[in-house]
Amino acid sequence: MAISTAMIKELRQVTAAGVLDCKKALEATHGDLEKAVEYLREKGLDAAAKKTSREANEGMVSVLVDESGQLGAIVEVNCETDFVARTEDFQAFVEAIVRQVARDADVSDVSALLNRPYVEDPSLSTGERLTQLIAKLGENMVLRRFARVERDGNGLIEGYVHPGNRIGVMVLLSAGSEEAAASNAFQELVHDLALQVAAAAPEYISPDDIPDSVVEANRARYWAQHAEENKPDHIKERIVSGKLNKWYEETCLLRQPFVKDDSLIMGDLITRKSKELGAPLSIAQFVRYELGAGE
Repeated sequence: MAISTAMIKELRQVTAAGVLDCKKALEATHGDLEKAVEYLREKGLDAAAKKTSREANEGMVSVLVDESGQLGAIVEVNCETDFVARTEDFQAFVEAIVRQVARDADVSDVSALLNRPYVEDPSLSTGERLTQLIAKLGENMVLRRFARVERDGNGLIEGYVHPGNRIGVMVLLSAGSEEAAASNAFQELVHDLALQVAAAAPEYISPDDIPDSVVEANRARYWAQHAEENKPDHIKERIVSGKLNKWYEETCLLRQPFVKDDSLIMGDLITRKSKELGAPLSIAQFVRYELGAGE
């Protein structure tokens, strides 16, 4: 049976596979579209399985926040090379996934998301669409992580993606009044916070948010660095406390110097803006993804 261009085009629309792959599938199945779709899916699964052991450290971080600043989503999807990360197919998939995360509040982990119907084509699961893309683009790809943030009360969610899509941020700043949250000064502050998180890479909001086990592990590490020194214990304790405070300044958002004015600490900036706006302000949550970094 002769395989026409129209048949290949129709199969490509259904499967997103390449022209040559579609032609081979139609030839192998004597022009039967349904069997050709199954042929390509099986081929894609086989191709994907061969690539899953390959490292995928490139890719893209994407952020989506609705117009009201009430709901936000962030995702990281990895591939092997920057070349594939810049393809239209890969970027379209990432943007579809961030929309899917934003609209589906019930999905809590990557495995569940991969088993959900794909937002752009519910006849496929998200995992099946990812497998198709792996087969088409020829690289291992991993839907690595995602997060969803929803505001309850006055405030604003701000999203920011650094040029190059390697760092993405969401910040939720709460306000004690609707008037304060609607002000230009408040919106500017939330934007500055997003830039701060992107640039300074905090891990916690304040020292109170750090698990005791993490603090004690760092304290023990600092003690070990000075254990053999011929100094009284109270001097060593002062040195260790100083190092812990320095670590807090690096890892806790409220302890960090403001990137726009390093004479000002972020916690002091929040306090100042609270007084100016006449309402208490607090950083409720932030999420920062850096391509290939973190957990």
